[in-house]
Amino acid sequence: MTLHHVRRGTGAPLLLVHGLGAGWRSWAPLIDGLAAEREVVAVDLPGFGQSAPLAELSIASLADAVADFIEEQGLGGVATAGQSMGARIVLELARRGVGGDTVALDPGGFWTDRELALFGATLRPSIALVRLLRGALPSLLATRAGRTALLAQLSARPWALDADTVLPDVLGLADAPATDAAMDALTKGPKQKGAPAGTVPGRVTIGWGRRDRVTLPRQAERAARAYPDAELHWFEKCGHFPQWDAPDEAVRLILDRTS
Repeated sequence: MTLHHVRRGTGAPLLLVHGLGAGWRSWAPLIDGLAAEREVVAVDLPGFGQSAPLAELSIASLADAVADFIEEQGLGGVATAGQSMGARIVLELARRGVGGDTVALDPGGFWTDRELALFGATLRPSIALVRLLRGALPSLLATRAGRTALLAQLSARPWALDADTVLPDVLGLADAPATDAAMDALTKGPKQKGAPAGTVPGRVTIGWGRRDRVTLPRQAERAARAYPDAELHWFEKCGHFPQWDAPDEAVRLILDRTS
């Protein structure tokens, strides 16, 4: 499978891997800042954006698809950055020895059984709601009240966000063919395995929002224990999407921690 992708900028390549939502467009708030210094390669995972879905989706098969893309594009040793499910994928690639420096923003996979049940019990109804409201989403998200009501789980300050920033990801949750299969992979599949010290191919940085209500902040310490070579970075006053709540800080972190 050839993943749909976009390239922006010049310099050392940087591969971006999104989470649930809009595909590569989830990175739109960061791409210009990253592309000012790097060649940014942003993919649509299978079943998101313009990439065809997989017959069987799991975190492992998504990581396989990205690893195949890296080989196909001649990007061996490429630095990677991911968010949410995409952060879990880039950590999995690092665990396998694929890629180079890695930045993982609010990754899934480090929850307890109880936290995982809460994740599924809260996010699945949110997805059902945005599907129900699909036609009205542009007008709802154009208001502070609508953003606050719909995005409180995802953002520390949803009322302050720009509607054009959040609309693609919310529409992606409703429309992407792989949303339900990805939720099953996250909630029914295995948790994320770690990598012993000295086994990852480059620097690993794990970024976490202090106000993340999707992957809870206490999970960050588990992720850091699973990846003992990792450096942990906290985004203050930030929810699950640093590209929404702290875009400038996220750009600087990714650029500073990859080469």
